[in-house]
Amino acid sequence: MTRPLVGITIGYSSESREVFALRDDYVRAVETAGGLPLVLAPGAPEDAPLLLDRVDALLLTGGADVDPRLYGEPAHETVTRVIPERDTFELALSREALSKDLPLLAICRGHQVLNVATGGTLIQDLPSQLKGAMDHDPDTERWSPAHDVRILPGTRLREILGEEKVAVNSFHHQAVKEPGRGVIVSAYSEGDDVVEGIEVPGRRLAVGVQWHPEAFWDKGGGFQSLFEALVKAGRG
Repeated sequence: MTRPLVGITIGYSSESREVFALRDDYVRAVETAGGLPLVLAPGAPEDAPLLLDRVDALLLTGGADVDPRLYGEPAHETVTRVIPERDTFELALSREALSKDLPLLAICRGHQVLNVATGGTLIQDLPSQLKGAMDHDPDTERWSPAHDVRILPGTRLREILGEEKVAVNSFHHQAVKEPGRGVIVSAYSEGDDVVEGIEVPGRRLAVGVQWHPEAFWDKGGGFQSLFEALVKAGRG
């Protein structure tokens, strides 16, 4: 059976803008699900259609904050590192993937990019802008559960994970505020109702999650089904 080619976005090292960086968990999760990973470095937004013509599915990964100017807001003081070329490239990839109904899984920053790409907005800093917010960026191992997430019935995310509630890891200080056009919320965090999942109904697959399911690829936890769903959708 042919292995679907999955384009995986990559960011920059926190130490240098001259060095690309990607956690290997993303690659291993795709491989384990039966996909063939292909890393997509930030490039010209106008190249998005050509690139996506060559892959069967798209995985948007985590990383630096999305520039608030892209959703019409001044930057909060906590937004200290944005990468314009990555933002514009991944926004173009997201819109092109939705336009051509290319299967898409968006993780953490990618989940936020997907929302902004469809006209949505973000909470720029949960600790200071959301009263009663839990600690969504604890100092723990990548695969350590931080809090529970409730998954709404009738959503694609619920169908894929098969659970009403899951324990997730958490490494973010921003979150979806207003969902974009055609986007529905599929999951919330228990305790403070931060948006933890979004999706675009009626697509082969267009799902975003705020946590990092890739960190569990060899640890169990039940999240490998997200990557399996991406690869399956990529087979068409």
